[in-house]
Amino acid sequence: MKVTYYITNEQEKIEFVPEYEELVKKAVEGTLAYEGVDNDCEISITLTDNENIRELNKEYREIDRETDVLSFPMDEDDMLGDIVISLEKAKEQAEEYGHSLEREISFLCVHSCLHLLGYDHETSEEDEKEMFEKQEEVLKQIGQIR
Repeated sequence: MKVTYYITNEQEKIEFVPEYEELVKKAVEGTLAYEGVDNDCEISITLTDNENIRELNKEYREIDRETDVLSFPMDEDDMLGDIVISLEKAKEQAEEYGHSLEREISFLCVHSCLHLLGYDHETSEEDEKEMFEKQEEVLKQIGQIR
């Protein structure tokens, strides 16, 4: 499996260090491996701030508030989809939950990647439980345990 990444940093509030790019790749590849995806694919990951993700959330989900991550699955050839992460929100949540920003970025990537693969925690309690169990397993496998 070969994954082609399009990673863009569109924010200036949180310092973007090269290690974040590696975290994102490890989280995506860990999720795809866990799910048995072995075909080549492409994925776009945009790092933004609360203001920009709020606009996207309002436009695409009609929810007028910032969120941590948005997923946009695609049904085009090998394009898995787009992930948009608010680094600003990720930092807030990392502090709130008492873990590192690196762990939060990894979590958000795994969570969003599962959405791109068709999982949805908002459809039922069973689906939520299944998705959250998968998230925790992938995070363990990539070394991002709480």
